[in-house]
Amino acid sequence: MDDTDASDADAETSHDGDDGGDVNIDALLDRAGFDPETNVLTRRQAEVLVLRERSVRQATIADRIETSRANVSSIEASARANIEKARETIAFAEALSAPVTVEVDVGTDLYDVPKLVYDACDEAGVKVNYTAPDLMKIVSDAADEAVQGREVCESLLVGVTSDGNVRVRRSTADQ
Repeated sequence: MDDTDASDADAETSHDGDDGGDVNIDALLDRAGFDPETNVLTRRQAEVLVLRERSVRQATIADRIETSRANVSSIEASARANIEKARETIAFAEALSAPVTVEVDVGTDLYDVPKLVYDACDEAGVKVNYTAPDLMKIVSDAADEAVQGREVCESLLVGVTSDGNVRVRRSTADQ
């Protein structure tokens, strides 16, 4: 297919092999709304991620942006770490602003968590969007190894947003 047959989106994202030569990074960043002034990523981190998400090899990216492959690897790792930190920050902010928060202490039976959450929500006039089994699964999955079997092994903070969604965070409070 020649360039006259490709749509704008195809022209921005298609590439033959993985040389990344025909990836229009500026157009992709613009379309995604990337603004280095308000983003946690640097422009270079965003560029590397655009190319890596299109399966362009690190060595090829290094040639394209005139740096070493090791530096591309470092830039990519930093970008992914920054994204994870941004996600963590959002989760923290949601936990702070949730109208219902329930502290779940170490040793609590996972089967007791729904009642704790439902009681706190009833008191605050917030409706939870989940059944008890669903709520236990959400808490267990989000808590990861902080819940072993049915036992809560690390303090948890369960927040319920005003629209009934549940957010679970490990609490770092002294236990």
